[in-house]
This record gives sequence, C-alpha cells and structure tokens, in this order.
Amino acid sequence: MCNNLITPKVASPDMNVICFDLEGPLSPQDNAYEVASLVPNGDAIFETLSRYDDLLALAGRHNYEPGDTLALIVPFLLAHGISEDDITRVSSHARIVGGAKDLIARLLSHGWDVHIISTSYEQHAHRIGAALGVKRDHIACTKFEIEKLREKLTEDDITRIRSLEEAILSTNDEDVMFQKLDDFYFDELKNTALGDVFSQVRVVGGARKVAALEAIAAASSKTPRELIAIGDSITDSAMLGCVRDAGGTAIAFNGNEYAVPYANIGLAGTDIGLVWEFAEAHARGDPIELARTFEHEYRDDPRVDCLVGADADKIEAVIDTHKRFRKIVRGDAAKLG
Repeated sequence: MCNNLITPKVASPDMNVICFDLEGPLSPQDNAYEVASLVPNGDAIFETLSRYDDLLALAGRHNYEPGDTLALIVPFLLAHGISEDDITRVSSHARIVGGAKDLIARLLSHGWDVHIISTSYEQHAHRIGAALGVKRDHIACTKFEIEKLREKLTEDDITRIRSLEEAILSTNDEDVMFQKLDDFYFDELKNTALGDVFSQVRVVGGARKVAALEAIAAASSKTPRELIAIGDSITDSAMLGCVRDAGGTAIAFNGNEYAVPYANIGLAGTDIGLVWEFAEAHARGDPIELARTFEHEYRDDPRVDCLVGADADKIEAVIDTHKRFRKIVRGDAAKLG
C-alpha cells in the first residue's frame, strides 16, 4: 500500500539517504495528465486545472498544496468512467529517464537508503518504483482508491461535473473560469455525495513532501541536513528548500522556475547519472565544492550549476537551460507547473 503519510522502517544511522521526486527525475511521464487525456478534451481540462493549481498554491490557499491538481481532476475521471486499470495501462507506457536505473542500482549496491517522494497516484508510483528496484515501503505517494470513490457518485453529481467541464472548455477569461472553479471545489462539491475531494485524495506535494522527507530522516536518526533531495517542479520547491536551508544537498534536475530557486545544485541534461558523483561528494561532505568544480567542466549535456549565492541573472539563465532540457526529456509534460 502507498505510504500516503509515510511511516518508514527504521534504517541504520550509518546509511546515506537520498530522496527522489518521481515524475521528471526518474520518469518523464506526467501520469495524471496522460490519464486525464483519455477523457475527451481531457488534456485541455487538465492544463486549466494545472494553472489553477499553481494559482492556489502560490496564493497560499489554506490546506492546499502544490500538486493538488491530482485531486482537482478526480471528479472528471470518475464522471468519465476512468478505472484503476486505465491508470495502470497508461503507466505501463512510461519510460525511465536516461541513467536512472543504473543510478538507483549503484546507490543501492553501495548501501544507500533510496526513497521516492511523489505526487503520483500509487498505481503509477509503485510500477515505476518496481522497475527501478525501489521497494513499496520506500515510496511516499498519493493513495487513490478510484473504485471506492466512484461508488459515491450520483447521476446529479455527474451532471454537475459535465456542466463544469463545458464551462472550462468554453470560457476564455481565466479569472472568470477560476472563480467558477472556486465555487465548485470549495462550495458546490462539498454538498455532493462525493464530498470534499481534497480530504478524499490527499496528494503528496508541497508541505506533505516535506513531512514525508522529515519522517524518512527521523527513521534514520538524521536531519534534513544529512539528506539529498532531488526534484524539478512546484511540488518539490518546499522539499528542496527544506534540505537546502538545513545545509543538505538539494538538486534541481531539469527544474522549472518554481524548483531551481530552492536548490543549491542545478543539473540539466538527458541523463541523471551524474547524481552519483554528487552522492559520493555528499557522503564525503563536499557536494557544493564539487558543484563549483563541475560548473566549469559540464556546460552542455549534462550541465552543472552551483546555485549557492547565485544572483537573479544566474538563476534566470539556469532556468532557461533547464527548461530546454525539460522539454527534450518530458515533452508536453514540461509545460505543467
């Protein structure tokens, strides 16, 4: 079962610990986006909800976390009969990022405690984790009991959801659309049989990723200072910032404008394998020094940037480079926050 609120097994305090985001650093597929695309016009609906998600997260809406798009999309998946088998089938087409499988194998063979902390639905996170050799009890992800939720849906609920769907596709003014979404998710939906979707589907993003990381650290008698965290998007910014601010190693891999400013090392490219060098440096206690050295050696694919003390111009230049590789590696998913 997916560790939605992770209670990891106690690990040896002598083990080094590394925590990966899944979608981006390990697999390029945005599984929820691909699943939503099974619905007619689902890609357009998901992209609107993703922008709405960014707005809510950046505004600091109470009890809302980046990545809760995976909760926002649930009513539409239910209304269109999307099943657990559909999620698994879409996941089966997901690729692994270049170098990821060898990297994980190398880390595990050298005694590293490898974890995945992901917004992904459990059906996808567990499949990718298995392909990489990461055990289920080392994966914190989003529990999604889609068949149980479907049982709650009434015909009136489906009519209401379809009406909102039509509004999303026909409304050009995003301010007007976002107000309709506010009314639906924070008022109307709570009065349906489905109820509060945010309590039904607790997405592991933002502060919930930090909570998972802190639980992993505590189980190893460590603090975030002693961990490596790797992420690429708005759902990872709090986790990266937590580790960076504690003095740990926070790596943005093909990160966007929400992730890069919270990392102390930037790694861009089509292959994630160079993380091994930073893992060894982290174990020695000099990952930032290595980043400063690699910044002169790796300027193409991969490209390394030391982000400690970086000014706004450097951050902007790094983001531009990361976005270019993000598009190469992730395709359409690169445009999502």
